[in-house]
Amino acid sequence: MAIRLICLVMFFAFSHLDAQCVPSQKELSNSIQTLYRTPELRNNIDYTVLRKAMTGYYALKNNGMLKNDKVLTIIDYNQPSVKKRLFVIDMDRNRLLASSLVAHGKNSGQNHAVKFSNVPGSFKSSLGFFVTDRTYEGKHGYSLRLQGIERGINDNALMRNIVMHGADYVSPDFIRRHGRLGRSHGCPALPFSQYRQVIDLIKGGSCLFIYHGDQNYAGPSNLLNPRISLHNPA
Repeated sequence: MAIRLICLVMFFAFSHLDAQCVPSQKELSNSIQTLYRTPELRNNIDYTVLRKAMTGYYALKNNGMLKNDKVLTIIDYNQPSVKKRLFVIDMDRNRLLASSLVAHGKNSGQNHAVKFSNVPGSFKSSLGFFVTDRTYEGKHGYSLRLQGIERGINDNALMRNIVMHGADYVSPDFIRRHGRLGRSHGCPALPFSQYRQVIDLIKGGSCLFIYHGDQNYAGPSNLLNPRISLHNPA
């Protein structure tokens, strides 16, 4: 019941998004170019992915939905699991704070994530924009709850217990032995060597964008297409 109430509150707040919340293309391009002047960002994050992430970030920020607007986290599931594909960006100082390996769901694919779902029990990763919530101690130890805020795309994240946590199958050693990372039940699991650092950087209401070039996501996403209303999705 509590989870359902949280989702309804997020939906109500999010339904007021409109095109006014997103910077102009010129402003957005200038912001991205500023970030790309930093070699560590330019060499690690795809321009298209960053542009989409920043579009949603500014929409959430300008609607007061980010208690922690100092950081933006991107997970790029276009990349194979053997590469670092999670990036935490300091939005005030235009620098990369952390990068990490990150697992995807066991039914999303092997080395590459290719299938995504919002359905409980699918054991697949979900795409889209999330707002980080509180930390807690659970069966995976220190973990971070994630609130999916895109209806029909990731809004079942809390119900599915999609959280950020550490896992022993996310490590260079696992890659050497198996040729890929291990896989989760849909959670973006991190290496034990980094999970606490990353969680502490992004907890408490920051923007997390999980991306893949899947048109089944990009088309209906109302954050990437601000004229699409959340309560009346296209």
